[in-house]
Amino acid sequence: MREGRVVDLGQMPYRPAWDLQRRVGQAVLDERIPDTLLVVEHTPVYTLGRAAHGQFTNLVWDDAALLAEGIELVEVDRGGDITYHGPGQLVGYPIVHLEAYDNDLHRYLRLLEEALIAGLAPLGIVGTRIPPHTGVWVGEEKIAAIGVKASRGITQHGFALNVHPNLEHFRGIIPCGIRDKGVTSIEALISPPPRLETVKPSVIRCLGDVLNLTFETQSLTQLDESLKGTAATL
Repeated sequence: MREGRVVDLGQMPYRPAWDLQRRVGQAVLDERIPDTLLVVEHTPVYTLGRAAHGQFTNLVWDDAALLAEGIELVEVDRGGDITYHGPGQLVGYPIVHLEAYDNDLHRYLRLLEEALIAGLAPLGIVGTRIPPHTGVWVGEEKIAAIGVKASRGITQHGFALNVHPNLEHFRGIIPCGIRDKGVTSIEALISPPPRLETVKPSVIRCLGDVLNLTFETQSLTQLDESLKGTAATL
């Protein structure tokens, strides 16, 4: 097992967390810090990935609806199309050396799926894959979205597991541009539903097992201290 760190950011808007990812990525590349997993709940946001080519084809709601629901819109540099993040969703950003996974981004994506499937199993939820789509599914409904990027051999972005988000917010988009599938959450599948804080440790443990990382917990304050002087350049 390799050394890793996990930092819980709590609830944070998307842009500051993205900026932090890029700083962490640079520090990991420079070997100033070990491979690092950031976990976070975002305030409501739709993010548009590179597969959309800057086109908002799969955005359903107009500006007025976004304003009414308090949903931000951000274009990002991960793969995939449009997706939603919001409270009640466990978002994880593993920032790791891809060489540990044979520099194979597709293998890395499958490992993230494997970890999430394992994290759902103790809840009695059977997660599956539906090739060629990336992510984790329950039946024909997606419960976890995955979209990543690798720059100079360092991964960024990651996964979003629906624990108890506002599923109505998914109506404002065609998630990932997939028109013939639905979206679900842990809350929609089991009763009483667990809270996000209950699900989080299991998912982190499964990620560590699958990615061959032993995670040491670190606070955001400690992370900020180790990133002093590191620009968001990666």
